[in-house]
Amino acid sequence: MSIWFEPGLTAAQLQPLSENTMGQHLGMEFIEVGEDFLKGRMPVDHRTRQPYGLLHGGASVALAETLGSVASAFVVDRSQYSAVGLEINANHLRGVREGFVTGIARPLHLGKTTHVWDIRIYDEKEKLVCVSRLTVAIIKK
Repeated sequence: MSIWFEPGLTAAQLQPLSENTMGQHLGMEFIEVGEDFLKGRMPVDHRTRQPYGLLHGGASVALAETLGSVASAFVVDRSQYSAVGLEINANHLRGVREGFVTGIARPLHLGKTTHVWDIRIYDEKEKLVCVSRLTVAIIKK
C-alpha cells in the first residue's frame, strides 16, 4: 500500500522543489518514488567534499534531511499541513571520494503530528556510507 497522499507521485513532480535551494546548489536530484520510499542522489564533487577530499558529513546530512522532509510533505495533505525537520542524527560509516551517493528514505513512523524516517546513503558500489534518522513535525497551516 502506498504511503503518498497523492496517488501516482513521481520523482519528476518533486524536482521543481529543489529550485533555488541548498539541494539544487549541492546537485541533489530525486530519482525514484516507490510505494514506501523516496530515493535521491547527490554528486561527490567540489560542492560536497571536505578538505581531505572525502564526502562532507554535512552534505550527507543535507541529503538525508532533504529526502525525509520532502517525503513527509507528500505523505500529508499539503493544503492543510507543513512538514518541518525537528531532529536529525547520522552515522558516517565509509568515505567516498567521487561519483554519486544515493539516499533512500523509508518511514519508521507516520503519525498525525510526527514522522520518523530512516535514511540510508550508499555509494556507487552499493556500500553503505551513512545511516540517518530524521524526525519531522507535522504542523497545521
